[in-house]
Order: sequence, then structure tokens, then C-alpha cells
Amino acid sequence: MRTPAPRLLIALAMVAFAFLALPLIGLLLSAPWGQMTELLSTPAARDALRLSLVTSLMATAITIVLGVPLAWVLARREFRGRALVRGLVLIPLVLPPVVGGVTLLAAFGRRGLVGQYLYDWFGIQLPFSTAGVVMAEAFVALPFLVITVEGALRVMDIRFEDAARTLGASPTRVLLRVTAPLIAPSLVAGAVLAWARALGEFGATITFAGNFPGVTQTLPLAVYSALEVSREEAIALSVVLLGISFAVLVSLRGRLLGGRG
Repeated sequence: MRTPAPRLLIALAMVAFAFLALPLIGLLLSAPWGQMTELLSTPAARDALRLSLVTSLMATAITIVLGVPLAWVLARREFRGRALVRGLVLIPLVLPPVVGGVTLLAAFGRRGLVGQYLYDWFGIQLPFSTAGVVMAEAFVALPFLVITVEGALRVMDIRFEDAARTLGASPTRVLLRVTAPLIAPSLVAGAVLAWARALGEFGATITFAGNFPGVTQTLPLAVYSALEVSREEAIALSVVLLGISFAVLVSLRGRLLGGRG
């Protein structure tokens, strides 16, 4: 059923849509479609694409391994300071990415809070390395998975878990056989969102890991570098990122809109 709406509201909605859509349309219209294969097959573009896929998938794996337990604790455990912990976990969502990179340097840089010991004791230097890219991407992507999984844990019907415990299932079995299947759709949605965020990360990456081709130059950094030498290549790489972002949103539309397409 249609909901009656004032004409002004509809007009403003159309302006908002145009404001968001016109830059994307402009990008697609200015794309050098006839040269796309050539532009995307350059060594720099291939290296950036390969590195982006590898590091973003590794970062997503880290967010799953660390984020699911963290989400479970925030959703299921009452403890003093939980609101503070949740705020610290979610702060990368609103923190300027460059500031995120600075915080990573302060903690894991060669003279950082933890990084100095990693370097002095084990010779490990995370900044300006591929591992640093993974860390920066995981840092900004982790909250997306945590907030999605925590929300699912909070709204799920815990009577299924209680019934499994009553039947003698161990806590681990309840987690794996009851809880995990019930939150699986939200876990997948959170993981995909985290992967997309990791793939598109720029500020924290360039601050903490630098912009070295083949080592730390991911697709967003390659777009930034290409703007100085080849506008066509920058646009071609941007179209790739736009296509991936659109595909992610389409795949998650049911989850984001509460099941409505």
C-alpha cells in the first residue's frame, strides 16, 4: 500500500538521490570502456588487485576469528565497563581513517607501545609491510562484524540454547550446533561488510603501511597514485571498486532492509 507523502518530501528525496547518483553516473560515463582491459592489465594494476584481494581476505579472516568471540561477550556477558568496551570496539566506525593509522603507529610502530618489543625481541616490523596492510584493514573492518553479530545474538531466541543444555549438550556443542547456525546469516553479512570495508580502506593503510607498489599499494592507493599520472587508469580502477561495492550491497539487501527487496 502506498504511503501518502507531501510533495516537498518527495522532491527532497529526489534531490538526495540525484546528489548520490550523479557522481556515480559521471564516473561510469567518463570510464574508458574501450581501454579497460588494457588499463587493468598493467603490472601496477594487477599487483594492486592481487594485493587487495589477499590482504582483505586475510583481514576478514582475522575479524571473524577475533570478532565473533568479542561479539558474544558483549551480547551475553554482564560486566562492569561493558559500555566503555563496546565504545572502544566501535570507535573505528567514526574515527577518521588517518587517525586510525596514527593510533596503529603509536601501538605497533617501531618505537610504539608494543611494536618496540616486537622489533627488539623478534626483529618484527609491522609498519610499511604487507602485514601492516592486513592489520590496518582488520582494524577498520572489525567493528562491522562485531556490531552485526552482536545484534544477531541479542535478538535470537535463547530458548533453543536452553533446550540443548537441558538435553545435556556441552557449552561448545551448543555454540557450534545451535547458536552458530542461528546467527549464520548475520555472520555472513558481517563478514561480507568487513571484507568490503577492508578492500576499500585507504587512510589507515597509507598512514601505517605506506604506498609501495607490490608491497603495500592496494587498489584504493593505486587509484590515488594513478590520478597523478593517468586519469584513465584511476577511473578504471575506481570502476572496479564501484562494481565490487555495488555487488556487496545487492547481495546484502535482504539483511540491510530486514528481508525486504
